[in-house]
Amino acid sequence: MRAALVGLALSFAPLSLAAQTAPASDRPAVLVADQVFITRDKVLVAQGNVEAFQGETRLRATAIRYDQATGALSIEGPIVLSEGENTTILADAASLDAGLQSGLLRGARMILEQQLQLAAVQINRVEGRYSQLYKAAVTSCKVCEDGETPLWQIRAKRVVHDQVAQQLYFDEAQFRIKNVPIAYLPRLRLPDPTLDRATGFLAPTVRSTSQLGVGLKLPYFIKIGDHRDLTLTPYLSAETRTLEFRYRQAFVSGRIEFEGAITDDELDPGKTRGYLFGTGSFDLRRDYKLYFDIETTSDSSYLSDYGYSGKDRLTSELTVSRARRDEYMRATLLNYQSLRDGEDNDLLPNLVLDGEFQRRYFPTSVGGELRLTLEAHSHRRSSDLSTDGNGDGEADGRDVSRLNGEAAWLRRFTFGNGLVTDVEAGASFGLFNIAQDAVFDGRYSDLVPHAAVTMRYPMQRREAAGVVQQLEPLVQLGWTGGDRLDIPNEESTLVEYDEGNLLALSRFPRPDRRERGAVAAIGVNWARLDPNGMDASLSFGQVIRADADDAFSFSSGLQGTYSDFLLAGQLRSDNGLALIGRGLVDDDFEVAKAELRGVWDFKRGQISGSYVWLHEDAAEDRNEDVSEITFDGSYSINSQWQASAEWRFDLADERAATAGLGLSYNNECVQVDLSVNRSYSSSTSVEPSTDIGFNIGLRGFAANTGTERYVRSCGK
Repeated sequence: MRAALVGLALSFAPLSLAAQTAPASDRPAVLVADQVFITRDKVLVAQGNVEAFQGETRLRATAIRYDQATGALSIEGPIVLSEGENTTILADAASLDAGLQSGLLRGARMILEQQLQLAAVQINRVEGRYSQLYKAAVTSCKVCEDGETPLWQIRAKRVVHDQVAQQLYFDEAQFRIKNVPIAYLPRLRLPDPTLDRATGFLAPTVRSTSQLGVGLKLPYFIKIGDHRDLTLTPYLSAETRTLEFRYRQAFVSGRIEFEGAITDDELDPGKTRGYLFGTGSFDLRRDYKLYFDIETTSDSSYLSDYGYSGKDRLTSELTVSRARRDEYMRATLLNYQSLRDGEDNDLLPNLVLDGEFQRRYFPTSVGGELRLTLEAHSHRRSSDLSTDGNGDGEADGRDVSRLNGEAAWLRRFTFGNGLVTDVEAGASFGLFNIAQDAVFDGRYSDLVPHAAVTMRYPMQRREAAGVVQQLEPLVQLGWTGGDRLDIPNEESTLVEYDEGNLLALSRFPRPDRRERGAVAAIGVNWARLDPNGMDASLSFGQVIRADADDAFSFSSGLQGTYSDFLLAGQLRSDNGLALIGRGLVDDDFEVAKAELRGVWDFKRGQISGSYVWLHEDAAEDRNEDVSEITFDGSYSINSQWQASAEWRFDLADERAATAGLGLSYNNECVQVDLSVNRSYSSSTSVEPSTDIGFNIGLRGFAANTGTERYVRSCGK
């Protein structure tokens, strides 16, 4: 018969009410076993499927003997001692106190977070907080019963685990790969796997580049508090002495993060180089949100030399915004820094102030939606010249400010025959102030009415096996009044014409330019949806206007009274294949723009690629054709090895732009990453370079990320 004894303490009486209300660590133990009896010398003996509980501590053993006179427990193994969900101790035999908090375990093995294993001749438990392991071996690799040496281990004369501080302290430690000693450390402290953040060194990284040589990065993580930290990473090689840093802090209503570096190198002797990137976001009162982004560097080639970023234009931003169901507002301050050859930051509009407000109303008297929009913009150049000093045909120091507003009424009508009609009518105004320009200096204004009617006739056909085909022809008739102001084109220099703005009354990206006069847009959308196979869609469109608009460039596809034909399509299958493409083709079948991207997700990896074609166009500062192919992919060779590759090739110049290869090895106890990247830059400020990176990380001395990892089998 299975027996139980409650109140394993100074006596064998039932647990008192006072004990039930005491803290878990002060409560007597609860003992459950198949047999419980008392010997003549008053020793309690429990045998068969023995389990003892005390607070969060749980003990399972073959037999337990409790001496009432000394209050000691003598335990026969095999023993399993669990403390919550994080710590498990296995032992052959043990002597513990009645509270299971202090004592000695022989032939023991401790497992932390089901990840890190600590094996020892014996473990001394002290007050339920400290566990001292003697002649210990520590590893997170799978330990096989055949005695095979784990991939790596730390041997130590003594290891102390502080359960409260969540730290491991090693005395006379040796780091071994297989059974070969690699390093000796008289003292070593490491966090246990239950600790999310702790001050100390992180895994080092070896980096080799053709410009900087072979170097070592050794990050040091500093826990400043529960909600902020600082990581300092010295980077040393024969050519550079760099200190990288990252600071993070979390607040109740937001967070910030800054990263950067300070460098003294041989690439630019005698000059301190560096960069700073920072982001932050906060939730403010009344649903407002604050966001900032800082990007700055000491020179145009620093980010590329050190592989910190591939950007050639940096943007710093401060934005306050609020979005509600029928209201949106935003105010943004921007600063731009160009790293491109041939661009002078003094002549670029690098300081920008931008604001927007939009409100929607739904009048019941006329139906539909009334939309009010107000937009303000100002940009300034550092130069104070009002004339053209660099020969580009524009004043070097031109500054522009504008205020634009629009009121529009929109309503949709759906008729019984399936015809859907959208009606829009409204007016907009623009106020412009141009300064530091000898030709256009002054104030300009206009008032622009507009109206449009769009008709769609969606049709649908259902086929066998749930396949659905949809066909939607559409046409729009629009009109925008007034004449375009004679002001320079500052913001609408690049025009994109695609299926997203086929039905827009103006396809210029900003309101300093508007399309004028009568215009029509025609198009058709087709889609085939197969729940058990491949989905496909195709869109066709063209814009026809009464009078040609000479503000559009050739590559925009909108020159003349008839625009280029817009073609766009998608193809998606249930086996992970996706193709997306679009292009602009004129009536002579000459292509102005085209792009194609494909992605294939399969069981063991992913392959993706893209092709882009842009015709040369001096109006868009493109003096030669752009034809480029990109490719990237990853493949799981097996459960441990993964490979990756990327490649970008310039077909117009017949040269590679970038190329990279990566190889990684992952199992339950180690992560190894190797990468090789080559940049074939043609910039005069950025030299071509090859970057080789090597990193080894040991699992077990960090918080469990929860990501899947392959656990090796014994004998393999």
